[in-house]
Amino acid sequence: MSDDNGTQETPAGSAPGPRPEPIRFFGTTWVDHANGYTGRRIGAAVGSLAAAVASCLVLRFAYEGLAIADIGSFVTLLMVVMFAICSALAFRHTWDGFTKRPDPDRQASLRGLLAIGFVGSLLAYFFRSLTEAPGEKLHREEYEAALKQYDKRTTRRSGNPSKKRRRS
Repeated sequence: MSDDNGTQETPAGSAPGPRPEPIRFFGTTWVDHANGYTGRRIGAAVGSLAAAVASCLVLRFAYEGLAIADIGSFVTLLMVVMFAICSALAFRHTWDGFTKRPDPDRQASLRGLLAIGFVGSLLAYFFRSLTEAPGEKLHREEYEAALKQYDKRTTRRSGNPSKKRRRS
């Protein structure tokens, strides 16, 4: 259970204070880069690149299906441009989502565009995995801010205030 400041009630035997938020595929290994963090980053990069390549092959089959159907060059061009634009927008949106929290309403309104431009999202995940766990920078900033706030709250007080001597 957590409060508005990101701190969580701690079960018996664990350290008090804020806990790091887990990242998909990485859990909380991003905090100290332990427990297979490097292997997970390599796996995420390879997996997202393989998924992007497989997706491009599927899109190529779709393009060939349009060519076989002989529906005209305008519609074929329109489909190619649509996938290119949606992929570029999905790449940018996904890339920005690694550095700041996305607005839930905007995220919901872009769901269709992100579904069409899934190749861009996969490529953004691949490129971010080359340098860090996707979203690690955002999570680290939030976690360090929560730690500072927790330290400030807990070190401010010293002792029992009722036993404090009054100044005359």
